Amino acid sequence: MPGTTSRRRGLPAAVPWAASLYVGAVQLGAYATARLPRRRRTELLRTHSTNVDNLRAGRWQTLATSAVFVEEPLPVPYGAALLAALGTAEARWGVWRAAGVFAAGHAGASLLVYGALRRRTRQGTPSATTTGTSPARAAEEARTEPPDTTARAIDVGASYGFNATVGALAATVPHHGARAAATAGLLALGVRPVLRRGRTFTDVGHLAALVIGVALGTGMRVGTGIRAGAEIRTGANARIRA
Repeated sequence: MPGTTSRRRGLPAAVPWAASLYVGAVQLGAYATARLPRRRRTELLRTHSTNVDNLRAGRWQTLATSAVFVEEPLPVPYGAALLAALGTAEARWGVWRAAGVFAAGHAGASLLVYGALRRRTRQGTPSATTTGTSPARAAEEARTEPPDTTARAIDVGASYGFNATVGALAATVPHHGARAAATAGLLALGVRPVLRRGRTFTDVGHLAALVIGVALGTGMRVGTGIRAGAEIRTGANARIRA
């Protein structure tokens, strides 16, 4: 049947259900957590955050759970953009490859940020031996200094995976000129917040996720080109032998 043949050739034949399911679940979960008492809500989000305290304690499951929690319900424009990006990726690459790009960007950026923050935490707490301060004095200073809130910061949401997906989509645009412009524009947008004085660790995470996505998209595009070239050569050899 013609319809069956078209689907087998890989033409779009279905709504990107996984992207719709994910964005819908995140939004419904956000409305549910918003109804919790403020303290309980903060504890829940902090438990599922990819912050230094959780990862240093070996709570690696937060690399997955942090992607399904958000601090506030998604604004309509952002939710629509997220759905459009994930849906386009799913339609172009399939569910598993699109999910792989999202997961690699989310987990990869989270781990890079964790490594940087953990190193900063170590450098920011000099020992009494190196500073010449007595242990008793160091203990007293530790009690009086405010705790490092960054180590316990709430770091949840879909933004890292979103940035990786957008970066991969830009790197797989078929036309060379459009691909270069889209990739350069996105990287410029990602670099700008990192260069400002009031940057946060999430700004660095967004840029890292974007770079991861561009790298993955480039790999997919090159791999597709290699496979296409091999198929052309195989077909040409078959015609010569025939």
